[in-house]
Order: sequence, then C-alpha cells, then structure tokens
Amino acid sequence: MYLPADKSAMRRAFKAKRDDYVAKLPNADAAISFSALPSPLRSLFSAAKTVAAYIAIGSEANPRALLRFAHDAGCMTALPHVTGRAAPMCFRQWQMTDPLIAGPFGLQQPIADAPQVTPDVILVPLVAFDRRLNRLGQGAGHYDRALSIIDNVIAIGVAWSVQEADLVPADPWDIPLSAILTEKEWISR
Repeated sequence: MYLPADKSAMRRAFKAKRDDYVAKLPNADAAISFSALPSPLRSLFSAAKTVAAYIAIGSEANPRALLRFAHDAGCMTALPHVTGRAAPMCFRQWQMTDPLIAGPFGLQQPIADAPQVTPDVILVPLVAFDRRLNRLGQGAGHYDRALSIIDNVIAIGVAWSVQEADLVPADPWDIPLSAILTEKEWISR
C-alpha cells in the first residue's frame, strides 16, 4: 500500500511494472489489445458528440483503435493540447489524418490553431488505478483540472491490467473515473 506522500514512488513502481509487462507482451497480443469495442463503450460512443483520447507515450495503453471506433460512430474526435505544466489543458479537434506537433512532456498533440472542443467522453491515460475508479496520473494534474470544469463528462481510464493497485491514494482534488478499460475487462460501479 502507498501513502499519499509516496505517490512519486508509486508512479515509478507502476511505470516499471507497465514497461516490463509491455516488453514481454507478444507482438500479436499487443496488436489486438484495445482493438475491440466493449458494448458499454459502444453505447457511450453512440450517444456522444465528441470523444477525446490521447496519443500513447512509451508503454501506455494505446487508445487509437478506440478513437477510430468513435469516429466511425459519427463522433467528432479530439486530443489534449498542453502548453506547459501550470497551463490548463484543453482539447482540440483531431482526426487520424491530421498532423501532430510535439508538445511538453513528450506529448504528440494537435496543432495550436485546431478548433477547441468540449468532449462528452474522454479516454484518459494513467499510471495506476484501483477498483474504486481512482487513478494515479503523471502528477501535473492536467486531467483532474480539465475533468473538474467539463460538465457531465464521462472519463474512461485506459490501462493495462498490471496497472491495477490495491489502493490509489486520492487527494480532494483528484477526480475519479467513470470506468476503466483494460485489455482484459471493463471496470465500473
């Protein structure tokens, strides 16, 4: 178990665990992971106008196929756009054929003049999660701040099953997820 003061240690441990898992994952398994749309997510996409995801960095779970499903369901698609650690994150419209630019923290993001949008559903990256739908992110608070100001947004964590922790310490400003999708299951309340 990790105490709130140990969030940095927890991040390091779970990133290493994720890196090791993905490194040992057979290429065929990695290729099909997150490439099927579970029925709860299909229902969310059919009701959504705009779905946002992220471009995976390193061993993060890759939601690209899920974003394609959202597009095919008629949703506008978007990615986060970040300008700095303290600056608020926004979401900018993006399609699979649109260019990406380098952003802070190794992010690949839409160009700065792509239209800003408000997602109904956001596929969220994470470092660790628990069954109470708490997530441990990178530590800058970008997603928590964004989720706190978007009314009625549905936030779905996308992660590898090895990223599950017994307990993720949650501070008052941490926003719990609506559900979590791993390569093995859909986790919700």
